[in-house]
Amino acid sequence: MRFGLKMAAAVIAAGVMMFGGAVTTAEAADHPAILKPVEKLGRGVANVAFGPMELLMKTYDTTQELGGIAGLCYGPLLGVCYTVAREVVGVVDIATFLFPLPNCPEDPNDYGWGYGPIMRPAWVVDVEHNWGNFFYDDDVMANSTY
Repeated sequence: MRFGLKMAAAVIAAGVMMFGGAVTTAEAADHPAILKPVEKLGRGVANVAFGPMELLMKTYDTTQELGGIAGLCYGPLLGVCYTVAREVVGVVDIATFLFPLPNCPEDPNDYGWGYGPIMRPAWVVDVEHNWGNFFYDDDVMANSTY
């Protein structure tokens, strides 16, 4: 019982320290820095839940870039590798969502510690893989800068 209380106090203290530092060093204009760990947690959950979609997407991408034979042979193998990587990155994001990691800034050209993605693209499904307008609405796509 004592160990559990000490552990809970340590986690709360670490969270207060991490959130407090994040609030004072806010660099992103998208949303407050206090939400960066929440975004990291959401990204980790999405990567774990939807990571197997990499199998389909990499097979499709390989077919489009290299042709049908490569899409049948090389695409699924590439998809399995990316699925495993996406799952591992998701678990790391979930486990470390309170803490910034080295070489994970929001801007890919920057360096230092941050709450940015470990793997690019950050989300499993991006604008390029918008099959049937399921993930991104046409109105959003028309007004975006992609």
